[in-house]
Amino acid sequence: MPSDVARNSGLPIKMLHDRILVSLRREDGERRSTGGILIPATAQVAKRLVWGEARGVGASVRQVKVGDQVLFSPEDQHEVEVHGEELVILRERDVHAVAAERIEESTGLYL
Repeated sequence: MPSDVARNSGLPIKMLHDRILVSLRREDGERRSTGGILIPATAQVAKRLVWGEARGVGASVRQVKVGDQVLFSPEDQHEVEVHGEELVILRERDVHAVAAERIEESTGLYL
């Protein structure tokens, strides 16, 4: 099975096309309100975007580099286990924002 190969062999993985491999930030699970109330990760008050770190990018990805922080909706993700680590796969179009030191201080709009 292909999933067993990726999980057990330790082979390098190359992301294809516009796909991004992302590890979720641990603090995006449970969180506390400003009043100190613990809000579990399973609570669904509204659609909440989450941050993750890009661990691999496909050749067609233009705006995201490995190591960037990306903001995306948990509804747009596909979970996968790679080398014993839980990761998610996204399309570049599903990323709402990128945070990285290389980003210039501009709106990103070009006229």
